[in-house]
Amino acid sequence: METTNKTAYSILELAIVSDGTTIEETLNNSADLAQKAEEMGYTRFWLAEHHNMIHVASVATSVLIGHIAGKTKTIRVGSGGIMLPNHSPLIVSEQFGTLGRLYPNRIDMGLGRAPGTDQLTAHAIRSDRMQAVHNFGGEIEQIQRYFSEDNEWAQVRAVVAEGVNVPIYILGSSLDSAHLAAKMGLPYAFASHFATSLLHEALDIYRKEFQPSEYLSKPYTIAGVNVIAADTDEEAERNFTSLVRMFLSILTGKREPLQPPMEMTDELMMVQHNPTLRDMIKYSFVGRKEAVAKQLNKFIEVTGVDEVMVVSNMYRHEDRLKSYKILSEILTEDTVKA
Repeated sequence: METTNKTAYSILELAIVSDGTTIEETLNNSADLAQKAEEMGYTRFWLAEHHNMIHVASVATSVLIGHIAGKTKTIRVGSGGIMLPNHSPLIVSEQFGTLGRLYPNRIDMGLGRAPGTDQLTAHAIRSDRMQAVHNFGGEIEQIQRYFSEDNEWAQVRAVVAEGVNVPIYILGSSLDSAHLAAKMGLPYAFASHFATSLLHEALDIYRKEFQPSEYLSKPYTIAGVNVIAADTDEEAERNFTSLVRMFLSILTGKREPLQPPMEMTDELMMVQHNPTLRDMIKYSFVGRKEAVAKQLNKFIEVTGVDEVMVVSNMYRHEDRLKSYKILSEILTEDTVKA
């Protein structure tokens, strides 16, 4: 099995709004992180799509992709992902075709089926979205047609997209997405940074059922993990409390920005034994460099994924930069042997 430094690493950015931080500051921090990630050697910078959440500023995904791509030079920038049932395939094609023209061979299109929000907000976004949900694969095929040079004779065209190289990735947290990605011969990313229970089954289905396509000759897998790295285990554990409290607030329906870290209390320790919360944080790797490297290496050995998509939601931007810096050192050093 390859060591961690042979695996591609990307960053999933939700533009998490910390308590006391403005949305403008949050978005500026996202751009700063992307620039630093480029210097550190990360492969890709994914931007999420969520709506009606007080702690998430990544809502206009394609706009943010353009902003981040314009602030960087070489790192790939993509959607992690566009929640396709929220949108028209034609508009998505025009947006990403434009991005692909502006930033050639640097844009990736990750597509998901979930709403990225609550059901009431999802209905406000697109009242007929359930029809689109049931036709998820068909709408992906529409986008593929809009990007094809052969579409020049169609009555409806996304001219700006035709012939542009913007790879499509299917994102998911269920087995349905694994079957679809395999059938369509597209790369597959699993949201195991919060949906952990079906990870191994989904990867197994995808690999067994994969059908080579003009887009991909063999399976390509990505899995999400949370990484909270620091100089000491104690510092990392303290920063981890913000993430635990964020997941807890999501489960309890409490809307609030990301809270500052605190000492790990007995109450917080007990909360982590809640079955739902325990599953959500299962793939959260917390600690100093050696501890995180060991956990990551084990994860890669067990899953065999081609790319690890890292989420590091921390209260202070400086702590987050340090965590990604420590992780980049793991990737460039022989910290862990296979």
